[in-house]
Amino acid sequence: MRIDGSVALVTGASSGIGREVARRLAARGARVLAHGRDEKALRQLDATPLIADLAEPGAGARLAGAAGPVDILVANAGVGWAGPFGEMPPAAIDELIAVNLTAPIELTRALLPAFEGRPGCLIFVTSIAGRMGVAGEAVYSATKAGLDSFAESLRFETYGGNLRVGVVVPGVVETAFFERRGRPYARRSPRPIPAARVADRVVGMIQRGSPEAYSPGWLRLPVAVRGIVPGVYRRLGAKYGG
Repeated sequence: MRIDGSVALVTGASSGIGREVARRLAARGARVLAHGRDEKALRQLDATPLIADLAEPGAGARLAGAAGPVDILVANAGVGWAGPFGEMPPAAIDELIAVNLTAPIELTRALLPAFEGRPGCLIFVTSIAGRMGVAGEAVYSATKAGLDSFAESLRFETYGGNLRVGVVVPGVVETAFFERRGRPYARRSPRPIPAARVADRVVGMIQRGSPEAYSPGWLRLPVAVRGIVPGVYRRLGAKYGG
């Protein structure tokens, strides 16, 4: 996929991975539409800001209408919540499902007709939590697993055409995500990686049309262990907290 001269919509571009992706696409000649809720932060980018709260009903479709036809979509926006599932407020459950799953599906559905007959690229930022499950992040993991399956199914549906669908699976990333979810990241290992590193992987996927990338790459190993020896994986997950 050629980035120079393209129109790229990046959701969750106010900070973190989305912000770094927006910067890189703009530097490579794309006209970037940067979505987020922090207008001040978005205006610091070389991009057109699109302000929207994806937790609101129908927000994905409205964002698509504001963006118009695009060549590249990087669906990155996401929220988290940490703690025992039984203590999770119903409003938080609704917000995670709306932002992490419903909105990107609505957004994709609304943008899809414009890709008919021309090259395009859809990149979905999921999480290793969606591939493995994490104790204390049951709903977050479920939403990311759902987005992962949605992207995979869409890839099958569009196979043989000009639309490329990819998924980037980050691990622990150095962003404000953990503070916003209500619990800072406190583990000694694995250490958080810079958001710029994930953004570089996203841009590489767009350029090559890659279907999947882990960041960091070693995350493929525990996913493989889960598939090959699930009993061992579950014992280790129960012992070390998933």
